[in-house]
Amino acid sequence: MWARGLAVSAPGKVILHGEHAVVHGKVALAVALDLRTFLRLQPGTEGRVRVCLPGVGVRRSWDSPALRALRGRIAGKGWGGEGGAPGPLDALREFAGIAAESSAPDSLATLAFLYMCLAISANSCLCSRDVPSVDIAVWSELPTGAGLGSSAAYAVCLAAALLMVCGAISCPLQEGESTGRWTEEELTLINSWAFQGERVIHGNPSGVDNAVGTWGGALRYQAGKITPLKRVPMLRILLTNTKVPRSTKVLVAGVKEKILKFPSIMNPVLDSINAISQECQSVLEEMPANPSPEYYPVLEEFFDINQHHLNVLGVGHPSLDRLCQVTASHGLHSKLTGAGGGGCAITLLPPDTSLLAVESAKQDLCACGFECWETKIGAPGVTLHSLCSLKAPVLHELSQS
Repeated sequence: MWARGLAVSAPGKVILHGEHAVVHGKVALAVALDLRTFLRLQPGTEGRVRVCLPGVGVRRSWDSPALRALRGRIAGKGWGGEGGAPGPLDALREFAGIAAESSAPDSLATLAFLYMCLAISANSCLCSRDVPSVDIAVWSELPTGAGLGSSAAYAVCLAAALLMVCGAISCPLQEGESTGRWTEEELTLINSWAFQGERVIHGNPSGVDNAVGTWGGALRYQAGKITPLKRVPMLRILLTNTKVPRSTKVLVAGVKEKILKFPSIMNPVLDSINAISQECQSVLEEMPANPSPEYYPVLEEFFDINQHHLNVLGVGHPSLDRLCQVTASHGLHSKLTGAGGGGCAITLLPPDTSLLAVESAKQDLCACGFECWETKIGAPGVTLHSLCSLKAPVLHELSQS
């Protein structure tokens, strides 16, 4: 069926509660963000593999026989297992003409594509002899480098598309349908390959971002264990990027230093953040069966308390204080998401929020020099689409490739 062309999409992610505390063994809640990455999959010219990633300036194509020969040369080295980066990256860098020290987004995206294309086809009965001729284009609504899971969404889309082409998973889109979803077993396979793609890009990822991209909704993460929540509501939010650059490494180190300096003061703060994550999980799981407006003031209070805690940990920033003041002036509640020190924040939009309040808040945030999106959290995970079912702007971006 993919001979007519299909699309795969996967969501980004935000941390709802538990950032920084999760580093110290506490619970974090990650939720799927309904800003999505889209992959268009079409049959390629016979004997050619083409990938186009306009967001990072990649337009590359290779001969299938050359890729098959490369796959044969590195097959003996293995495709990478637990621990460390996947094995054959040096050979892939050399083949693609990518400098050994290059960590530019275009280089890493190209490496991830080559690795997943060759490794998945090598592990597939259908494609064990030939590398499939495909034409792939990827476009994303997610900004890169903002801690919103853009690389994981890319890896999830690639994994789903390549596994489907190689016959390792089904094509769940029935004739006349606009969208399809894979089985739980197939999602587990997609997630495992997406994690390998994330390892190519990040070296030692937690696995949270690709799990959110695969299953969507919300998940709980603690001490390396990832547990998807059964049912969660879709919640409207504003997502705001302060555009203030920050180093996650420096911020994490600063929190650790503060905990070591004042353990009796800081450990209770971590315990409180942990309690917020657990209480919020309970609320989210109750909401679908009883969609009462009374839950929203509770969620707003969780935002306020956690934002104060994050300031106490030392990961706030004047830009985030300004953002919280601006949204509070419109009766809305915000908190940072991710590393802090700038970066992004989320603002809850309860169902009774007026259109005027939302538009006024967005205007005021943009007037601060911030970038702002009105979107949802709790979004669906990786999804297969017929091309004609995509929104016109998405189809336009993919057709430019």
